[in-house]
Amino acid sequence: MDGGGKVACVTGASGYIASWIVKLLLLRGYTVKATVRDPNDRKKTEHLLALDGTKDRLKLFKADLLEEGSFQQAIDGCDSVFHTASPVTLTVSSDPQIELIDPAVKGTINVLRTCTKVSSVKRVILTSSMAAVLAPETKLGPNDVVDETFFTDPCFAEEKKQWYVLSKTLAEDAAWRFAKANEMDLIVINPGLVIGPVLHSSLNFSVAVIAELMKGKNPLNTSHHRFVDVRDVALAHVKALETPSANGRYIIDGPVVAMNDIQNVLREFLPDLCIADRNEDIKELNSVTYKTCLEKVKNLGINELIPTETSLRDLFTYFLITDLYVS
Repeated sequence: MDGGGKVACVTGASGYIASWIVKLLLLRGYTVKATVRDPNDRKKTEHLLALDGTKDRLKLFKADLLEEGSFQQAIDGCDSVFHTASPVTLTVSSDPQIELIDPAVKGTINVLRTCTKVSSVKRVILTSSMAAVLAPETKLGPNDVVDETFFTDPCFAEEKKQWYVLSKTLAEDAAWRFAKANEMDLIVINPGLVIGPVLHSSLNFSVAVIAELMKGKNPLNTSHHRFVDVRDVALAHVKALETPSANGRYIIDGPVVAMNDIQNVLREFLPDLCIADRNEDIKELNSVTYKTCLEKVKNLGINELIPTETSLRDLFTYFLITDLYVS
């Protein structure tokens, strides 16, 4: 579907997933109104301004998640809004409410409320997370199948002090409640741990996990991983906009990959690499060996996901030709 003549807003546009959404929208002919915290911060925006189609079809706007109405100018005149802006970190320095939960929840409602005031907006696509589908400590075995009906229990996440999980869960719940009350056409994308090539010039959380593996560490302290390519995640967002019948949530996540398999791909680039073996400390409750049902996202036309090995190789190659990776 050609996006020519259509206008889309992307919040938090300098982020990892958002940058790829912007790139894809521009390639498909959309005009993009992108929000960032500081349009004058060239380090955060230069990768966006370097994309094909930016000269006539990309406009940057300043917006703050916690500032009421600050997204109005960017959303005015848009046909659709992609809300991706939300803090991503597993650690908080002092107050999880201020650092994670408020920006995620209040920021989401701030954006959605603005959308209800702009009559041209027909559909909103929210970037959520598998964190809002199931808490990491949820005990699931290899025969369990996770689908879009699974929701993380916020009380469980709070009890375990999983603040990022809690922030994504509460934000998605608030979004669904708001959308229902305001008869909004809302679509939610729930990706797993996102990896693959980087457009921006800084390490986000998921890419930093791979950087740590390249240094011989195991930051998540687990024997298995499950990754999804950023290009597939961006495509799922855009397909969710362009598919008239799209509705509800869409899980998009990759297959289970053993740490040994990841090491084997890494050794193609770093032959002497040895990732720390901490099996005695592995959090087996964090096991990701459950099955994931991807039937719904296939309805968007995403039938074949990019193989994990390809995502890893593309990211490793990027690390080795930039200064983001320091051995």
